[in-house]
Amino acid sequence: QVVLVESGGGLVQAGGSLTLSCVASGRSFTSLIMGWFRQAPGKEREFVAAVSWSGDPTYYEDSVKGRFTISRDNTKDTVYLRMNTREPEDTTVYYCAAGRFDLPTAHALGNEFMAQHFDSWGQGTHVTVSS
Repeated sequence: QVVLVESGGGLVQAGGSLTLSCVASGRSFTSLIMGWFRQAPGKEREFVAAVSWSGDPTYYEDSVKGRFTISRDNTKDTVYLRMNTREPEDTTVYYCAAGRFDLPTAHALGNEFMAQHFDSWGQGTHVTVSS
């Protein structure tokens, strides 16, 4: 079982930047595909970004392309999400996720199905973007 602990959420002004971090433990980090999702109250969990074990390739939801960057540091068992924020759509809870699957194949099936491939989830970190 992989344990994921997110940090870095908080309050940021619209147009500002915020970096979320997620530390993984319990399994070899380089065997894991890592991802970020977000979920607003009353809505389904939405795929944000994913990164392969080596750091390439990466995939993004269309709404965050060019604004968010996912990266990982395999020496620190950590995945990051750097966000250039836009209010209010980016205000929600962000979740880190881990799984073992073929990322390009999963992406080809559609971002709306991406959550099904991940089997470990963090507790979430809240991001509030103010105008």
